[in-house]
Formats: sequence, C-alpha cells, structure tokens
Amino acid sequence: MPYDDNSDMPDSVRDNLPDHAQDIYREAYNSAYQEYSDSSDRRGNASRFPGCARC
Repeated sequence: MPYDDNSDMPDSVRDNLPDHAQDIYREAYNSAYQEYSDSSDRRGNASRFPGCARC
C-alpha cells in the first residue's frame, strides 16, 4: 500500500533516514507501487531482463 505521509512508513525507515531522505523514499516507493501494482506486469518485466530475476 502506498504511504500518504512519512509517519506511515516503517520505524526502520523513520528512525534511520533524515526527513528529506524519507520524502524521497516515500515518493520512490509510491511510484514503484503504482507502476507495478498489476502482478502480470511484474513478471513480464523480470522475464525481459533475466539477470534481474536473480536479484
């Protein structure tokens, strides 16, 4: 689920990153969540880049 606010993020993120880094983390997470929300898209992308499937 996307994060609406930095206070919604896990303690490990809030306790270890400064405020600005938390903003960046939240925006990147929400963007990836939106981009890959359809599970069929996730598998398709991994099969195009076989090296990434092992990551």
